[in-house]
Amino acid sequence: MQEPLYLRWKEWDCKSDCRYHCMVKREADRESLGQKPVKYHGKWPFKRVFGFQEPVSVACSVFNLSLQFHGWLSFLILVYYKLPLRPQNRSTYYDFTGLWNIYGILSMNAWFWSAFFHSRDVELTEKLDYSSAVALVGYSLIVAILRTLNVRDEAARVMVAAPLIAFVTTHILYLNFYELDYGLNMKVCVVMGVTQLLLWAIWAGVTSHPARYKVWTVVFGGGLALLLEIYDFPPIWGYVDAHAVWHATTVPLTYLWWSFIKEDAVSRTAKLMTRSKDKTEPKKAQ
Repeated sequence: MQEPLYLRWKEWDCKSDCRYHCMVKREADRESLGQKPVKYHGKWPFKRVFGFQEPVSVACSVFNLSLQFHGWLSFLILVYYKLPLRPQNRSTYYDFTGLWNIYGILSMNAWFWSAFFHSRDVELTEKLDYSSAVALVGYSLIVAILRTLNVRDEAARVMVAAPLIAFVTTHILYLNFYELDYGLNMKVCVVMGVTQLLLWAIWAGVTSHPARYKVWTVVFGGGLALLLEIYDFPPIWGYVDAHAVWHATTVPLTYLWWSFIKEDAVSRTAKLMTRSKDKTEPKKAQ
């Protein structure tokens, strides 16, 4: 018997579909006996919706993807069309434009594959999701170092980024071609995540930036969200587990973070324009 199209599209063949229904039946029996859910092949038992394996995580991933796209696009419109450009070469005054542009692209890529992975967990989607997430966390750490320390020299930026890019690339290759070690990957992501949160927290504590309160909010919220990645619990009603809640908490944080980035662009552009104007104006006679 041929499976429905929406199941075939998501690679739910007869064997995997039978597996799923057996798991659901077993969990129903366990629940009737007052027993807690258990993991199957390292995964919590979720209830499918129209073939989507983890519907809540998929919805949150899509929502995050749309917010990342909105934030990235509105940022580019701001720096290239609303804020003044340098008269010499029509480039932006904001010296972190390129870094945030790449950040936006990597963020959208990560949430895109997150949505695919949570809709159907197969080897390919799992590796693409994990690789994209690691790349984003690693790059976010690079941006955190460069922005909080105000590194503007290109050579210095390369010296900071090169070893981190090499480490993240090696880790991604390890996960894809040697062993998909969940424990190791969690440790790597937590260390890089906590490090950048600390950098932003310290920077927000010593700076007089007009949007520093937004950074504090994202740092605090990001820290709480990180705990959800560490503290795992079975899906409530078969739909919402710790990871799904983490996805949901990142939605308002994403909006607030892009709001800070745009405010940072406005603030630094104003400062750099003032400095440029002071340099070009002739000195007044004493």
